[in-house]
Amino acid sequence: MVRAVSGVRPRVDRATLLAWTRDYGVYVGVAVIVLFNIVFTPNFLSLENFRVQAVQVAPVLIVALGMALVIATGGIDLSVGAVMALSASAIALYLGYGPVVAVLVALVAGAAAGAVNGLLVAFAGIQAIIATLALMIGGRGLALVLVPRLQGIRNEDLRALGSGSFLAVPYVVWIAAVLVAVVVFLVRRTVFGRGLVAIGGNRRAAELSGLPVRRTLLLVYVLCGVLAAVAGVLTTARLQASDPNSVGVLIELSAITAVVVGGTPLTGGRVRIAGTIAGAVLMQLLVATLIKHDLPPSWTQMAQAAVIIGAVYLARDRRRT
Repeated sequence: MVRAVSGVRPRVDRATLLAWTRDYGVYVGVAVIVLFNIVFTPNFLSLENFRVQAVQVAPVLIVALGMALVIATGGIDLSVGAVMALSASAIALYLGYGPVVAVLVALVAGAAAGAVNGLLVAFAGIQAIIATLALMIGGRGLALVLVPRLQGIRNEDLRALGSGSFLAVPYVVWIAAVLVAVVVFLVRRTVFGRGLVAIGGNRRAAELSGLPVRRTLLLVYVLCGVLAAVAGVLTTARLQASDPNSVGVLIELSAITAVVVGGTPLTGGRVRIAGTIAGAVLMQLLVATLIKHDLPPSWTQMAQAAVIIGAVYLARDRRRT
C-alpha cells in the first residue's frame, strides 16, 4: 500500500512542476536574463537602455496581443507582418492628405486584411494557417506594388508619435500600455472575451450553446489586423520611412513565441495576457543580449525557435501527464 502511494507521488509532483513551469517559467526567464545583463552587460541599468528596450518591444507586444486573441480561439495568424507592411505603405501613400488621414487609412487597411482572414476562417471553413499564409504572401506583395522601394517620410507629427514622450515615457510605450488595458478588459470583462475562449476550448459546444461563433471569429481576426496595423504605423513613425521589404519581417515568429511562452496554448481555450507581455519582454531582452555580446542575428532566430519548441513541448507534456 505504501509502495503504491509512493509510486504515485513522483507523477503528481512532475505534473505540478510542468504546470508551474508553463505558467510561470516566463517570469523566471525574464529574471535570469535581467540578472545576467546586470552582471555582464555594461550600462544595462541606464535609463536610456530601458527606454530603448521599451520602444523596441512595443510593436512586438502590440502584435502579440492580437495573436494571443487568435490563438485563444484555436487559430493562428501568419499575416501580421504583411499587415504591418500594408499599413506602412498606406502611410506613405496618404501622408499628403495629413497624418490623421494616413493613420486612419492604415488602420482601415489592417481591419480589411483581418476581415479577409476572418471570412476565410469563419465562413469559408479554411484552416487558419492556410488562410493567413495566403495573406502573408499576397499582402506583402500588394504592399510592394503600392510602395516598391524604401520611401522616406518627413512629417513632424509622425516623428513626434514615433520619437516623442510624455512624462519621460515614449508615446509608443503609452500606446502599448493603453492597448494592453483594452485587451485585458475585453478578455476578462466582456461576453466577447469569454466567447473567444469558449470557442477555443470546444467550438462545437460553443455553437450548440448559441454563441455567435462565426461573428466572434471574424471580430477576433479584425482586431488582430488592426493591432498589427497600429504596430506598423508606430514602426513607420519611429523609422521615418516606409519599406514594405523589411517592415514586419518575421514578427509573426516573435509574436507567436511571446504568446506561447507566456502560457497560452496553441490548442486554444485559454489566454494569458500578463504572460504574453512577459513573453514579449523575454524575447526582446534575449535578442538585445545576443546583439550586445556580438553574436550574429541568425542566433536570435535560432534562439526564438528553440524557446517556442520548448514551450510547446512543456504544454504538450502537461496534457499527457
